[in-house]
Amino acid sequence: MSIKFGHINIIAADWRRLSHFYQTVFGCTPVPPQRKLFGAELEGGTGVPGAYIEGEHLRLPGLGDTGLTLEIYSYRDPLDRPQPAPNRIGFGHLAFEVPDVTACLAQVLAAGGSARGKVVALPVANKGISNFVYAADPEGNIIELQAWSDLV
Repeated sequence: MSIKFGHINIIAADWRRLSHFYQTVFGCTPVPPQRKLFGAELEGGTGVPGAYIEGEHLRLPGLGDTGLTLEIYSYRDPLDRPQPAPNRIGFGHLAFEVPDVTACLAQVLAAGGSARGKVVALPVANKGISNFVYAADPEGNIIELQAWSDLV
């Protein structure tokens, strides 16, 4: 059996707003078609009675025309979730390698996101220096902004 990673999914309160954020800040691009999915097959596959979802896939930057996508959907009747935290068990964050962490954080803030920490330079043995900060998109999903530099 040949296995290939498919995509990453975020369930959003407002998929259009969140999609716009990832397009504006990170240069993600829509991969048509937009989706409106419902019916017995969706209910069966997800295990969610009455499931109805809308959204789209966004091509992630730096991976070419056939690279991975970020799938952003909204359910008609979503469940609430606990506040995301970097140390919560389960899915942690999306990471983007960026040329300038401070400048990208400013873009995140301008587009309605928030800072979770402050920009730091963390030495990683035999790798380099990870200049990074944790931020969050407008719906609170954690994003790592990271740029590597050489150890001195």
